[in-house]
Amino acid sequence: MTTCPILTREMLPEPVDIHLEEVALDFFRARKAAEERARQICAEPMLLAWFDREKGRFSPSITCCREDLPSWLAYALSRGGNLVIDINAEAFVFVYHRG
Repeated sequence: MTTCPILTREMLPEPVDIHLEEVALDFFRARKAAEERARQICAEPMLLAWFDREKGRFSPSITCCREDLPSWLAYALSRGGNLVIDINAEAFVFVYHRG
């Protein structure tokens, strides 16, 4: 079984950065900020995948991996993910399709 690679900034194609200075930033607040920014860029963004570094969670929760990308990111990019929102230096990452 292949071990999934650890996410690095270099894996993210043209990320849109957001920095939130909230002490207790959680997934729900991060997702709301990502959604707001995505809607500023396109009218109807469709969320394909997300990553929460601190909790070690991601979606979709796919068990197979590529050697060069985490499975959730490979999934999103292979399905047209073309808008990457990076919150607080990969603390949270959201990948959308912007049509």
